[in-house]
Amino acid sequence: MSTQSNSYWRASVVISLTMLLALMPALTLAQGTKLQPPKNKYSVQDDVQLGQQAATEVRQQMPTLPENSSADAYVERVGQRLIGAIPPQYQNRAFRYTFDVVNARDINAFALPGGPMFVNRGMIEAARTEGEMAGVMAHEISHVALRHGTAQATKQSGIGIQLGAIGSAILGAVIGGNVGGAIAQGAQLGLGAYLMKYSREYETQADILGAQILARAGYDPRDLASMFKTIEQQGSGASGPEWLSSHPNPGNRYERINQEAAKLRVERARSNTDMAMFTQIKNDLQRMAPAPTMRQIAEQQQTRSQQQNTPQRYPDNAQINEGSVPSPANSYRTYNGGNVFTISVPGNWREFPANNSVTFAPDGAFGDYRGQSVFTHGAIAGVTNVNTSQLQVATDQYVGALLRGNPYLQAQSNYRQGRLDNRTALSTVLGGRSNITGRNEYVMIYTTMLGEGSLFYLINVVPADQQRNYQRAFQAILRSVRFNR
Repeated sequence: MSTQSNSYWRASVVISLTMLLALMPALTLAQGTKLQPPKNKYSVQDDVQLGQQAATEVRQQMPTLPENSSADAYVERVGQRLIGAIPPQYQNRAFRYTFDVVNARDINAFALPGGPMFVNRGMIEAARTEGEMAGVMAHEISHVALRHGTAQATKQSGIGIQLGAIGSAILGAVIGGNVGGAIAQGAQLGLGAYLMKYSREYETQADILGAQILARAGYDPRDLASMFKTIEQQGSGASGPEWLSSHPNPGNRYERINQEAAKLRVERARSNTDMAMFTQIKNDLQRMAPAPTMRQIAEQQQTRSQQQNTPQRYPDNAQINEGSVPSPANSYRTYNGGNVFTISVPGNWREFPANNSVTFAPDGAFGDYRGQSVFTHGAIAGVTNVNTSQLQVATDQYVGALLRGNPYLQAQSNYRQGRLDNRTALSTVLGGRSNITGRNEYVMIYTTMLGEGSLFYLINVVPADQQRNYQRAFQAILRSVRFNR
């Protein structure tokens, strides 16, 4: 072979290899089963409108973690990574994907039409790896991308469903189904359950597309199959985890996911640093007070609704009876203080909201005394206006007013600096002999600034000889505080 021929051959090889390398990303993107989204008579904007309306209601009725919390920020990052990995043919620029963490113990997650997704804290804690958590999210994203919510409604078009009724039905199924009580008309008609319980066909599609999204995002698509087994193993109760009740097994789920995984190539595998972050987030969640169940959240909502039209004060027939005050329960429930803060308290403590504060106390620890509402065990959380932006000056103002109103109390310690939901905070202890019980009591105060002229305070109150029994509960309450602004 001549030198000229050798040069031509080498040039051809280089050109051929260059073309092959250029085609490889396209070949990789083409891997996987092609899906045909189901028929849908509703517009993409309908999906967006329905999802946004329902998401607003969900955020008002479910205790979501603050946006600046480590868990919420982490789930948001994972979610955006998955969104970027949706195959182009299933992407929709009009969709508005968002990710919220619900402070609920149940193993559950759901996505609304158009993009809003809610992941229960219990789901994150149940997952063994970041890939399993991402598998839940990729599966939910697939339902959104393939527009399965409004596709379900299209199947029901014969009964004349209007757009507003679909929104109520979806919301009713999400909230009513999860907390044990239907709150929307659509759910009462049974439509909500139909819309949110996906068919076997839709579940298979979400499994396939979910595996593809995982691989494109750098996760092992087989994590999706292992995620289902993890949820089944960790679920409790005869009916199993709530999430699986609305995402039924199409029959050959594990085999079908693994078959799809064999066709896929993992793009840019996640680093060890990414995986370590998942462990850190789980540790952060475990340091929080235990999350309430969805049933407990529903009961709290019902109690709050009943109290809206009643005077915000202790019951007239309540009696201070220290001998019958129960110890703090080991289970906790979350109180949502509007758009300001959330806090978890023992499940056997009652709540008494006022204009700018809320008192939590067990039975026997609150009542009327000489025309005043008082309590001997429990906590108060609230916000007060101050004429300064300096934390110590604001705390001086608040503590000074508290001492003037309760002259039997005296400062027992200087200020100590700490953190309250990643904000600089101060704490101090007051003490004295209660004029209600005749016993010494401790009043522990924690403060932090929420903004110019706005001071958040948390007060724990307990008789001195019972402090040790309440210390664990008070620490859990303190760790649970999350600010929404």
